[in-house]
Amino acid sequence: MSHLETIWAAKAAKPHPKAQAIRYHRERWTTPDSDFIDVDFLTPSAAIDRPMWVMFHGLEGSSQSHYARAFARYAQDHDLHFCVPHFRGCSGEINLAPRAYHSGDWQEIDWILRRIKAQHLGDVYAIGVSLGGNALMRWAGELGGAAGNVVRGVISICSPLDLVASGFHIGKGLNRYIYTPMFLRSMKPRALQKLAQYPSLFDKQKMLASTDLYEFDNVFTAPLHGFKNTEDYWTRASAKPHLASIQIPALAINAVNDPFIPNESLPQPSKVGRYVKLWQPKHGGHVGFAADCFKSFPGHLQTLPQVVGEFFKSGIVPNG
Repeated sequence: MSHLETIWAAKAAKPHPKAQAIRYHRERWTTPDSDFIDVDFLTPSAAIDRPMWVMFHGLEGSSQSHYARAFARYAQDHDLHFCVPHFRGCSGEINLAPRAYHSGDWQEIDWILRRIKAQHLGDVYAIGVSLGGNALMRWAGELGGAAGNVVRGVISICSPLDLVASGFHIGKGLNRYIYTPMFLRSMKPRALQKLAQYPSLFDKQKMLASTDLYEFDNVFTAPLHGFKNTEDYWTRASAKPHLASIQIPALAINAVNDPFIPNESLPQPSKVGRYVKLWQPKHGGHVGFAADCFKSFPGHLQTLPQVVGEFFKSGIVPNG
C-alpha cells in the first residue's frame, strides 16, 4: 500500500472539477553570490496582511509538484498567500554558479526566508517537503530562538531527517527499481548542464555510471557543496541531530509506511525537545496524502493541508 499511496498522489490523482485554476507569478532574485533563484508566488487574492506560507520543495520538485499544487489550492480557499522558492536549477533553467542544491542547504533557506519576511506585511510560516523539509528543520535548529524573528512556525513533510538511513534505504529493494531511476532520470541531465558550464567540475563518466543516489552524491552533490564524500554529506546535512535545538513551533510529519524512510530512523519524542511535535500516522506513503483537492482514494486519515493549517493556527496535532 505504501508504494500505491505514494505513486497515486504523484502520478494519477486529479484535481476536483470545481477546483480553482492555479496561477503563479514568478520573481527572479539575485543571490548573494551573484547567482539566481526563481520564486513562484500564488497570484494574490488575500489581503496584504494575511499570512504567507512558504513551501520548500523536495528533490527535483517545483511549484508544479502535486503537493505544491495541493497547498496552493488550500491557500486560495483560505485567503492565504503562498509561494514556492525553487532550489537552484529546479525552476526550468540551469543556475549560473558552480553549485546546485542539497539536503542541508539551510543557509540558502535563511536568505530566502529573511527576504520574504522583509517584503511581506503578515506572518510568515514555512513548510518543507522531503528534501526541503530536512533543510528547513536544519535551518530552524541552527537558528534556535532567532528563527522566531523570521517565521512563526515550521513543518517538515515526509522528510528524510536521518539522511544516512534514508539514503541507503532508497537504494535497496523495490525502491532501487522504482524511485532511484526516476530521480536519476532528471538529475543526470541537469548535472551534464552544469558540466557544460564548468567542464572540469566533476568526472563525467563516473557521474553517468552512477546507479543510485549514493554514487551520484559521491561524484556530484557532495564535492560541489563542500563535503568530503557521500557519508560526510549525509551525516552533516541531516536535521535529526538538530531537532532538539529548535525553539519555535515545529511539526515533523512522517508516515510510518513511507517507502523512502525506514521506520526505525524516525525521530522520537524524547529526542526532539519541547518545541517539536511529531505526527507519524500509519498510512500516507511518501507525500501520498498531500491533497484535499485530489480524489479521495485511498482514503487517508486527514488531508495534509488541513493538518498544516490546524497546526499553524492552534498547535493541534492529529491523533493516530
